[in-house]
Amino acid sequence: MSALSLVLLLLGASVLAVVIFRRFNLPPVLGYLLVGSLIGPHALNLMEDVTRAQYLAEFGVVFLMFSIGLEFSLPKLYAMKRIVFGLGLLQVLLSVALIGGIVISFGLSWQLGVALGGVFAMSSTAVLTKLLAERMQLDSAHGREVMGVLLFQDLAVVPLLVLIPSLSQPPEKLAMMLGVALLKAIVVLAVILVFGQQLMRKWFHFVARAKSSEVFVLNVLLITLGLAYVTELAGLSLALGAFVAGMLISETEFRLQVEEDIKSFRDVLMGLFFVTIGVKLDLSILLGLWWQILLALAALLIVKSLMVGVLSWRLGASPGNAIRSALWLCAGGEFGFVLLGEIMHLPKSVEQIALTVLVLSMLVAPFIVQYSEKLVMRFVASEWLLRSMQLTRIAAQSMGAEKHAILCGFGRNGQYLARFLGQEGVNYIALDLDPDRVREASAGGESVVFGDSGRKESLMAAGLMRASVVIITINDTPLAEKILHHVQELRPDLPVVVRTSDERDLARLSKAGAAEVVPETLEASLMLASHALVLVGVPINRVLKRIRQARTQRYRLLRGFFHGLSDSDEDDEYQSRLHSVWLAPGAAGIGQTLAQLDMESFGCEVSAIRRRGIRAVEPAPETRLEVGDVVVVLGDPEAVSAAEQRLLQK
Repeated sequence: MSALSLVLLLLGASVLAVVIFRRFNLPPVLGYLLVGSLIGPHALNLMEDVTRAQYLAEFGVVFLMFSIGLEFSLPKLYAMKRIVFGLGLLQVLLSVALIGGIVISFGLSWQLGVALGGVFAMSSTAVLTKLLAERMQLDSAHGREVMGVLLFQDLAVVPLLVLIPSLSQPPEKLAMMLGVALLKAIVVLAVILVFGQQLMRKWFHFVARAKSSEVFVLNVLLITLGLAYVTELAGLSLALGAFVAGMLISETEFRLQVEEDIKSFRDVLMGLFFVTIGVKLDLSILLGLWWQILLALAALLIVKSLMVGVLSWRLGASPGNAIRSALWLCAGGEFGFVLLGEIMHLPKSVEQIALTVLVLSMLVAPFIVQYSEKLVMRFVASEWLLRSMQLTRIAAQSMGAEKHAILCGFGRNGQYLARFLGQEGVNYIALDLDPDRVREASAGGESVVFGDSGRKESLMAAGLMRASVVIITINDTPLAEKILHHVQELRPDLPVVVRTSDERDLARLSKAGAAEVVPETLEASLMLASHALVLVGVPINRVLKRIRQARTQRYRLLRGFFHGLSDSDEDDEYQSRLHSVWLAPGAAGIGQTLAQLDMESFGCEVSAIRRRGIRAVEPAPETRLEVGDVVVVLGDPEAVSAAEQRLLQK
């Protein structure tokens, strides 16, 4: 098979597999592994020369470790030192000890036990970080524990990459090999870190003066592969040099640009690495080892969850948060595959079991996380008390509020909005899940409490039944839909304003019950346009008129206005206006649907209907009018007058 044929095969199979796995919200890593297992020598045997692909795949690990180095931050480590070097360190050491002990009890060597202990000590940073972000739990108590442990695991990969290859040496040479490897690592790292920091900053400034994105990307590749080559010359791994390169760049102002430039290389090559791992899966062997695989999977999940839970609890976490952390961290991770590839002379059956257990554990991880909260509430009685206390605090804060606004989220947008509401004398209560933000803001006099706005109980405690509006300030469409569902269930007459990044989710959120959806991209474009038009000489009055027209076309709540005696602006004389028509007994429109009335023929539309104190915006065409309805029509003065006659006169 030619090199081009190999690349086309890998690309085509990978694209198809990742698209399918993304569709079912599964980690793409599993898609790459499936591709490898199908096209490998143990299945369809489409990839004849595996060694060429494996050589390229090594660079996937290099760029992955480079990315980990970029994320390395001494201030971040110091801020989370109790979790990182407490729970994280103990979790890795005890995982190696316990899992290694289990491996040794089956008659395998202690070297293999230590290596496999390191393999299974890892959890999936990519999967768990994504799940925490989706559930907005990054700043929760268990979220911080999970992130701290994942951070230490990422750091632990570096010494494990040095240790595991050395374990293949004979016992009499092992101590010497480890000592030499450690000495080499210390010398190389010291030279690079002492002299590399200043040189790296000056070199990047020199390259940046070229003002060429092409040169910048080439420079990143040069630094990454160059330092990887230096550590390889020293007898260490390529990945160690890449990690150090990332560390050096992380302390410069170019970190974010480098991270963006390297992302595509990392993702593609890491996908190729996982394909080569999947090639090793032999389905014929796996079928004969199915009960050993299930036993090993159960042992991994149980041992890691019990260990993390006990450690978290003994280090001061509540029983509920300890169980949450245990369930989140019990599965394996992508670094397990990296470390597994470093083990020399691994028996075929053990390799198959280890690979399959890692794959299956990552596959079940999202389902374990999904049911973790139910398990906590089932087995920890104190969680009910803590949850009731939290709701009590929210209720106490909102007890005196009437006709107030409920802000879902108190980030920058929520805080700016709160200031506007305060200036107009509108009471509000904000719900947020960041404990530090809540503590700081409440100490500063803001009406904000710790609470999950996605839970029905929190909204009720915040005074949903007495509120005049709900404003979702968080750019999270699934959470917004959840809140809208609760509001529609409890108070369908309550208007909800939703923030979104652009107009892609507009129909979806409107269908879910949003009174208005505000896309950030539209507002940013309007502001850019207004400043640009003024700067090119367009009169300010005309610019303001254009902006107002754009907003009224987009936002249905801003379309038209109720005209009064004070409205004498000539520009507004023929613009659309709102007019309320009360249907007294005997009115012509009573009993007819909006479709039958055909208001569009007059050049206007029904903007809202108020019935028994409840206002429905943009009612459906099949809505049938009743006695006492107030019909709000929108159109120019002539059209509004004709529509009023149609509604009232037979």
